[in-house]
Amino acid sequence: MEALRLVLRYLHLIGFALLLGGAVAQYVSGKLRINAAMLWGAGAQVVTGLALSAPLARDTQPDPVKLVVKGVVALMIFVMVFFARKRADVNRGHFLAVVGLTLANAAVATFWH
Repeated sequence: MEALRLVLRYLHLIGFALLLGGAVAQYVSGKLRINAAMLWGAGAQVVTGLALSAPLARDTQPDPVKLVVKGVVALMIFVMVFFARKRADVNRGHFLAVVGLTLANAAVATFWH
């Protein structure tokens, strides 16, 4: 079970890298739009996050409130990315909200014990 959890965590981090990396690439290019990396990263974050929150056999279970907060933020990011994916240009505030929520979700994962 530990190996499965580690693989899921690895995939979760790859999803984060795709989401944030895709956003930074778009921001630097000057054309704010949702790219494929952002869409796949947001999807990977939701799917692997759900799998990681499953009550696997482990010594300590994660805080349920933390899981709910992370899940809600991840779903918000996915919805924002999914419904804006076909737009030629995304509103600057919308785009920066996706980046901010991504960073906030990483902060919750890192600092909430």
